[in-house]
Amino acid sequence: MKRILTAALFGVSVMAGLPPEFSPALAAPAPATQPGHAVEVPVKVVVLFSSGVGYFEHAGPIRGTGSAELRFKTNQINDILKSLVLEDSNGGKVTGVTYPSQDPIAKTLRSFQIDITGNPSLGELLNQLRGAKVKVTLGVETTEGIILGLEKKQKPAGDKATVETWVLNLISGGSIRSVELDLVTKLELEDRQLQEELGKALMALAQSRDQDKKPVTINFTGDGERLVRLGYVVETPIWKTSYRLLLSEKASQLQGWAIVENQTDNDWNDVQLSLVSGRPISFIQDLYQPLYVPRPTVKPELFASLRPQTYEGGLDRAKDLERFAVESEVKDSPVLAKRQLQFHGLATNSNRSLAAASMGRSAGAQGLSDEAVAISQPMDAAASIASVASAAKIGELFQYTVGSVSLPRQRSAMIPIITDPIEVERLSIYNQSVLPRNPLNGARLKNTTGKHLLAGPITVLDGSSYAGDASVDNVPPGQERLISYGVDLQIIVDATKNRSDTAIQTGKIVKGVLHLTRKNVFTQEYTAENKGDKEKGLIIEHPIRAGWHLVDTDKPIETTEAVYRFKGKVAAGKGTQLKVKEEIIEGEEFAILPWDLGQLDWYRKQGEISKPVREALLTAMQKKSALIDTQRSIDQRVQQIAQITGEQTRIRENMKTVNQQSEYYTRLLKKLNEQESQIEKLQGDSEELRKKLDLQQKGLEQYLAELNVE
Repeated sequence: MKRILTAALFGVSVMAGLPPEFSPALAAPAPATQPGHAVEVPVKVVVLFSSGVGYFEHAGPIRGTGSAELRFKTNQINDILKSLVLEDSNGGKVTGVTYPSQDPIAKTLRSFQIDITGNPSLGELLNQLRGAKVKVTLGVETTEGIILGLEKKQKPAGDKATVETWVLNLISGGSIRSVELDLVTKLELEDRQLQEELGKALMALAQSRDQDKKPVTINFTGDGERLVRLGYVVETPIWKTSYRLLLSEKASQLQGWAIVENQTDNDWNDVQLSLVSGRPISFIQDLYQPLYVPRPTVKPELFASLRPQTYEGGLDRAKDLERFAVESEVKDSPVLAKRQLQFHGLATNSNRSLAAASMGRSAGAQGLSDEAVAISQPMDAAASIASVASAAKIGELFQYTVGSVSLPRQRSAMIPIITDPIEVERLSIYNQSVLPRNPLNGARLKNTTGKHLLAGPITVLDGSSYAGDASVDNVPPGQERLISYGVDLQIIVDATKNRSDTAIQTGKIVKGVLHLTRKNVFTQEYTAENKGDKEKGLIIEHPIRAGWHLVDTDKPIETTEAVYRFKGKVAAGKGTQLKVKEEIIEGEEFAILPWDLGQLDWYRKQGEISKPVREALLTAMQKKSALIDTQRSIDQRVQQIAQITGEQTRIRENMKTVNQQSEYYTRLLKKLNEQESQIEKLQGDSEELRKKLDLQQKGLEQYLAELNVE
């Protein structure tokens, strides 16, 4: 502890002994040019991209030579070094940009004459200062000298115990004096250069701990009053959108709100805010951290290249597809159920209007305030909202420009950017995998606003009624999207009826292999019943299966990668049916030789197979039947031989117990002789049958190998 205290006192003494002209600025590199007076350059333009970056432009007046200082988070410095652009108008020049270096602190500390890397002890520190002139204070005694070196010595500490202590050896005049560091109360460096080096090292160490904010200084030089501008791109939260779809009997409207967050360290005061819908490529490259290439290893490339991009292919939308059933255009028709939740109760719009009118007539009699009468009316969500943004296409991107915006730092805001009529067709959308019994309340939106609609949530309001929430993907101008926002309880769909059929179309035989073309047909029936009192447009989504194609079915109005979409209508109180028929043609191959007669006979009787193929199968059956008969005859003789052999075994056992001179023994011997003759004949017949079987087998194989019929 005493040693640590001594080291701390040493550090204080050294810093206290610095000359008056020393300052922390000595620890930082000198700027390229001498800066003039400070210039204030507030934020004037903010452009936020939906890819997670933002462009910020500062501007302000300057007179003569001056410098502007901006402070950034450490993790933003790489973006600043990559994207910073500058302008000094009317002949002014930008003379340089300075910022604190971020060399690895260990490498920085080792660059000073005094290396304080690794938090050296006082003894280790003084050992680096051998040859330096110092002044040492021991209580009331002061000694000056040159450091000769330091050594560790054992010092008695109690009975037979010792402790290790540092001893400083000084040359003073012509003598060498040893001083225990534990007894030193003050130590001063007499060498001014060493004082500055130690001060710089300590300052660099202190600055390395300040990782939160880094100042970037831009130096301008010129004459007279001018305007300076600077811009840069840094990471920002993506701006988001949320929408309100106001359905109406006359004309529907879309409200779009931009959600913007100021997560910078600057207040936005009357800035021009632009919101860009697009995905420009943006990446981070480490330009702030000094990079050192190890030697002699050669590294031809320090930075990673842009990763290969994968682009998803698009589908052309068919414009002239026919639609199933008889269809009428049902756009903006009131198909939402009146039981939707109201903002101020469960009454329907018509009931609410009657109640409001009645309340208005009797307001004076009942003493109701104007506010109470106003609250009783349905809210007009479109009356007081107007877009504050102008929209324009910029190359491949789309930009919303808002006028003067003020937003304090670390605050967020909602800004109306779209308040336009939009083309809406109300529909019910059925997909069996979503809900098996009911479709969803939905709509087809056509982007007639002329603006790019960024992906986001949509709150659907039918008049003053909340109808549900939907979500929409990016919709460029002129394109259409389906949305769904609730369950349609007025339409019931039955999709449980389906049928699968398989039929052989063609067949041919090639070298003993039967090649069949089989057609598989699948039919799905959708039956929809409208229990409501108004006609409804209905879209049925049918899944697409790889290899299958539609037959005898009305063409869908559109096809996605996953579903066919069929569109029709369901009259009030009526039902309708859609049959979707699909087929797939598949080829099969079967080797005829291993087949049994039942399989051959089944395929021979298929009328879809040509007559030559059926006749060839009949011939193959006959040859195979003859082969089977021969094999059966062989098996019968083998079985007879086995039976006779068993009988002979019995006879031989009996003969062992009978007198050879007896009549019975003679009888058994005669019978045994007859059986041997039978066995010889059966064996001869079997041999002939096997030869016949081999000929039949080769004949069948040769017949099938040479058989090619269609």
